[in-house]
Amino acid sequence: MNYSIIVYIIGWILNFQAIFMVLPCITAVIYRESAGFSFVIAMVLCLVAGIPLTRKKPSNRVFYTREGYVTVALSWIVLSIAGALPFIFSRSIPNPIDALFETISGFTTTGASILTAVEGLPHCVLFWRSFTHWIGGMGVLVFLLCLLPLSGGYQMSLMRAESPGPSVSKLVPKVRSTAKILYTIYFALTVLEIIFLLLGGMPLFDTLCTAFGTAGTGGFGVKNDSIAGYSPYLQTVTAIFMILFGINFSVYYLIITKKFMQALKIEELRYYLGIIALSTLTIALDIRHLFHGVWETLRTALFQVGSIITTTGFATADFNQWPGLSRTILVMLMFVGACAGSTGGGIKVSRFIILWRALRKELHLFLHPNAVKKVRMDGKSISHEVLRSTNNFIMVYFLIFAVSVLILSFNEFDLVTNFTAVAATINNIGPGLELVGPTGNFSMFSPLSKCVLCFDMLAGRLEIFPLVLLFARDTWKKF
Repeated sequence: MNYSIIVYIIGWILNFQAIFMVLPCITAVIYRESAGFSFVIAMVLCLVAGIPLTRKKPSNRVFYTREGYVTVALSWIVLSIAGALPFIFSRSIPNPIDALFETISGFTTTGASILTAVEGLPHCVLFWRSFTHWIGGMGVLVFLLCLLPLSGGYQMSLMRAESPGPSVSKLVPKVRSTAKILYTIYFALTVLEIIFLLLGGMPLFDTLCTAFGTAGTGGFGVKNDSIAGYSPYLQTVTAIFMILFGINFSVYYLIITKKFMQALKIEELRYYLGIIALSTLTIALDIRHLFHGVWETLRTALFQVGSIITTTGFATADFNQWPGLSRTILVMLMFVGACAGSTGGGIKVSRFIILWRALRKELHLFLHPNAVKKVRMDGKSISHEVLRSTNNFIMVYFLIFAVSVLILSFNEFDLVTNFTAVAATINNIGPGLELVGPTGNFSMFSPLSKCVLCFDMLAGRLEIFPLVLLFARDTWKKF
């Protein structure tokens, strides 16, 4: 294990964390809020810890997948702990576990909250709360790769460990260039949404926070009713951009490079849009008696389908009160998630495609034992490594899911609450059903349960293995 390079990168994470906190400080100055001093103190602490760690570049540049996974996991933990400090210092969330829960929920773009009301919080705290979504959406290590002239062959290990999906590939030969392209697209889409929201009359502060939550598919709102109080136009714009941010960013790169047909041939994109369309129509038919008019019904159904499948978590209605069929579809969409290579969470549409075709292959081999049949997607054969990693991911995913539900059961809450609380956190969605529905929150859980849910949020965002490897004894051995 190359500890020096891990410590070096964590030092830069702390330095960038301090830079990120400049924006909420500016917000505090604009609104003349004393809570801004909490961010100044947190910035100083980050720099005091981060600068000494980055003063000397490590001489040993050997950096394998193991180091990449450990670096990503530790970086996100450090990022979350440092990010929770302003909540604690400002007394907005004085309980350290609650503050850590809120921060992890922000950086992992989950959107689950322990707060019963948000409108009374200082603007700088609300801004930071939403801005953590934007930081974590594309990935802090990807951001690091954009700005730092890191050399050596370890950049892809970092990107692979942090990027969602069964497999990660470079858009261009250089990893740093790929990271820059991804963040350029991410930034451009965010700015585009801000423009559309401003055209709809949304206040600038609300616009920025909503755009951050949409871009990172996070879901923290600045209003107690989430997005429900805004106009139909603003709700529609938010719904469209949630769906757009749930698409693999390589699709946008293909469009930019005028490879339109190649972009349309991506199977995951077609399945993703098809699932959204089918789910929206089915739910609209099921809830048509609850709303006035076809357009309101379709808009509400589309918003909630888009919010759940992209794991954003914004809400325009209390879907906890909807009929059983609609709630069941939404719970199923929690597990499906968005596309690989997007800012969305969940298991990912591509994994379900792979698993379904692997099952078809096995059934075919039962009938024709001597046949040679490959699992294919987008016209290419899926490698054995991808199939193996997908199967392992699903096995560990449901093992963690089952253990988490079991631990939460000690709270003596109903099964639907516990089940959907774990589903909402490990899939980075935010709201679940019953006590953790759109009008509820996670404040009633015990400290142990909140720690478990924090682990689930990090595991879901980091695709499980980077976090799990921290607990493997062999990970820390020197070879």
